[in-house]
Amino acid sequence: MSGPLSGPLNEKHVLLGVTGSIACYKGIDLASKLVQAGALVDTIMTYGATQFVTPLAFRSITHREVVTDTFDLNSRYTHEHVALARQADIVVIAPATVHTIGKLAAGLADDALTTTIVATEAPVLVAPAMDANMYDNQATQDNLAILRRRGMTIVGPAPGRLASGLTGMGRLVEPLDLLGHITAAMGKDGDLAGKTIVVSAGGTMEPIDPVRIITNHSSGKMGFAVAEAIRDRGGSAVLVTTPTGLPLPPLVRIVPVKTAQEMCDAVLMEVKEADALIMAAAVADYRPDETAVQKIKKTDDDLVINLAKTTDILEVAQGNFVKVGFAAESENLVANAKDKVRRKNLDLMVANDITEPESGFGTDTNRVTLISRDFQVKELPLLTKYEVSNKILDHVRELFPS
Repeated sequence: MSGPLSGPLNEKHVLLGVTGSIACYKGIDLASKLVQAGALVDTIMTYGATQFVTPLAFRSITHREVVTDTFDLNSRYTHEHVALARQADIVVIAPATVHTIGKLAAGLADDALTTTIVATEAPVLVAPAMDANMYDNQATQDNLAILRRRGMTIVGPAPGRLASGLTGMGRLVEPLDLLGHITAAMGKDGDLAGKTIVVSAGGTMEPIDPVRIITNHSSGKMGFAVAEAIRDRGGSAVLVTTPTGLPLPPLVRIVPVKTAQEMCDAVLMEVKEADALIMAAAVADYRPDETAVQKIKKTDDDLVINLAKTTDILEVAQGNFVKVGFAAESENLVANAKDKVRRKNLDLMVANDITEPESGFGTDTNRVTLISRDFQVKELPLLTKYEVSNKILDHVRELFPS
């Protein structure tokens, strides 16, 4: 997720509803992550929630008012109880108990939270947290089905060990994952809705033997940011990625690969039904000609490894889709990038100088130059990788058939 000055939650009004579950402590963590992402977070707590955590905890994190009682004369929302409902860009109930889910399904409005939800036109996301048996109860399942039919987004619960000591479905989805679901719910009708875009990420790993590999410094952050931006604009993102250690973005279909050939095979398969291909991965240009079956033992002699060329994925990927390449260069940036546009028949090239500070491998920012099919050059300033992703997607969107 990008920083507060660039991400999809920046300056967005998020109304956080917290209900009476032991998972309320995760609600504080979620509020903190929302604020760090630039959101303006207002909190409504049910009476049950205040028995687990205090309103002061949320107010200390959000620096905004916490509503606990519709009839609190000290609250600025008392005389206009739908004010929060009107200003919200999204309503998030996390954790959501069986009791609150039941009231929502019945259309009740008997406290500050349910009254606000009935009054809002914003998207509503419900993240259940409860004991496994309570979640499995037919009444709970029926009520969740009603909320889905009404257009609410249900996220979770997740499996794991519960407060009761049981193991099963009932854990609140982790706050970091909830952020992805929140931004996706806000952008589900965005300008990429109905489009499928394949994105590659990470550095490929070419085995020398069962222990050693040839790889590169790619962190995968650029490709992951592109996939998140696609999701947040309503598109379907398919992320073909090597192992990176990065958290996998929610609501993005992951296709795991390791070698350049595996990535090539996966990309060629996925683009058959895609509207665009964005190759952000650092794919090895060469691989060992032969891979040793057993670990190569160290000797006094030098080791010579013959390298063979790998398949250039962008050159062999052909079809009726927008094709975007990345060029990480250390010299002659524009000239080398233009040459790749020509040779690989690209619609857009994203080139960056890896020698520049804050623009190389592993950074959260990038300074890129966009080169179109007709060799028009546009230099972008230093931006977060999420911002760069949206600049790229702005160009891709314009290339789609009307």
